[in-house]
Amino acid sequence: MSNYVDVSDQTFQTDVVEKSFEAPVVVDFWADWCPPCRALTPVLESLADEADGAWILAKVDVDANQQVAGSMGIQGIPAVKGFRDGRVVAEFTGALPEPHVRNWLAQLGPSAADRLVEEGSAAEAGGDLETAAQRYREAVSEDPGHRDAKSALNRVELQLRAGGNEDEFRRRLRNDPNDIDAALALSDVLAARGDYEEALDLLVAGVRVTTGDERESLRSHLVSLLETLPTDDPRAQVARRQLALALF
Repeated sequence: MSNYVDVSDQTFQTDVVEKSFEAPVVVDFWADWCPPCRALTPVLESLADEADGAWILAKVDVDANQQVAGSMGIQGIPAVKGFRDGRVVAEFTGALPEPHVRNWLAQLGPSAADRLVEEGSAAEAGGDLETAAQRYREAVSEDPGHRDAKSALNRVELQLRAGGNEDEFRRRLRNDPNDIDAALALSDVLAARGDYEEALDLLVAGVRVTTGDERESLRSHLVSLLETLPTDDPRAQVARRQLALALF
C-alpha cells in the first residue's frame, strides 16, 4: 500500500477522517500553480515513505476539490492538517523546511490519553479491572472526546458492576416490576455475558413506564450499555430507535 494517496471531495471522509482512527493522516492542501506547494509536497512524500505507514499522507488539490477546502477553512496554501481519531490535532501553513516538518510530525504521536488507554488495556488484560477503570477515567478526563477510552471505560465499569445474582434480581422484578435497582443490576449481568438484546429490551421497557428520576436512571444506564457496543451493531441500532420512541 502506498504511503500517500490523492483525496477528493468524495473520498475525504473515508480516506482521511475514518482512516485517522487507524493511523494519523497528514493532509496536504496544494495546487499546481503554487510554487511553495511544489517545494513542500516532495518533503512530505519523502517523510511519509520514511515513516512507512506510521502515518499516511493525503493530498488534496484545492482547485479540484473546493468543497473539502472550504469546509476545512483553507485560506492559504500550502496548508497541512494532521488528523488523529477523526479530528485535527495539529496544523501549519507555508512551506516549512524538513527539520521543522519533522518536529511538527512529532505532535501526531500517541497523546497522553492514548498512553493511558494503553496502560488501561494492559491492566485489563492482566485481570486488574480496578486499575484499568482508573486509567480509562484518567484518559477520558485528559481527552473527553477519546472514543477508545470512553468505550473501554464503559466496558470495564460494566464488568465491575455485573457481580450480582441474576436469579435474585429476576425474583425482585417479579415481586415488584417497578424495582429500578433490580432492573439496572439485571441489565448489567445480562450485558456482561453478552445477552445485550434482553438487557436493552429490559431498560427500554422500563423507560416506557417510568417518569422523572427513575426514567432518567434507566435512560442513562441504557446509553452507557450502548456505548460498549460498536455504533453499527444491529442491537444498538434497534435499541436507539426503541429508546427514541419510548421517550417521545
